[in-house]
Amino acid sequence: MPATSRVQLGDWYDYPQYFDMIFRDETATEVDFIRAAMKRYSPGKHRRFYEPGCGSGRLVVAMAADGFQVTGSDLSKPSLRYLRNKLRRRKLQAQLVLGDMTTYVTPQSVDGAFCTFNTFRHLMTQEAAISHLTAVARSLRQGGIYILGFHIIPLDADEYCIERWRAVHGKTRVSMTLRVLDSDREERWEQVRISLKATTPAKTFQCRTEFPMRLYTLEQAVSMLAEVPQLELVGVHDFSYDIDQTRELDDELVDAIFILRKRGD
Repeated sequence: MPATSRVQLGDWYDYPQYFDMIFRDETATEVDFIRAAMKRYSPGKHRRFYEPGCGSGRLVVAMAADGFQVTGSDLSKPSLRYLRNKLRRRKLQAQLVLGDMTTYVTPQSVDGAFCTFNTFRHLMTQEAAISHLTAVARSLRQGGIYILGFHIIPLDADEYCIERWRAVHGKTRVSMTLRVLDSDREERWEQVRISLKATTPAKTFQCRTEFPMRLYTLEQAVSMLAEVPQLELVGVHDFSYDIDQTRELDDELVDAIFILRKRGD
């Protein structure tokens, strides 16, 4: 029987099971980095964590499986519903909140927070970025750290880049293409299209979504981080997630992971 095809134009975050498949192979590496960064940059015991913009919750599930108390917040109801079901199937516990990452503050102080892969760039204004960092600072205990990862645009970057990912799980094949359609460096935005295709023996599902993301040069990123005095920049790494490989704040830094530690009162 030939596969049927259905094309839907909508929000790709409404299909978190496919997002989860695409990036699941990176989960263990990211969790190992989070744990190593906590050990290196934050003194004391580490029990409670927070992930703003948790999406499908790969890291929430992995950290909960390691015995940590984890809070995840997101504005996507389908993502939180998927994550809640995944936790239930694995008999794990986590606090899930339908909340805005620019304002949500965890009820209990956390030892660490993490947002590792460009979710931060969905915040399209300086005010939203500062509000988010301030809310995370309020969620952290003294000495706790925020692991924040996002792309820095290099001076010689191709404005219309394309990235592709593929994943296979059982009889399901998923491919995803990220394409930059337009950008304005002066106004600091780029328009991105995500094209997702999932194929099973019974059907093929496709989804295309467009949305803007904020652009940061290194100077703009460092200046923005400095506007939140509660947090101090104590380390810089990249998306290789190698705790022993620190990076300089120079023009070679593209895939940046900033380690921000909450100052004492």
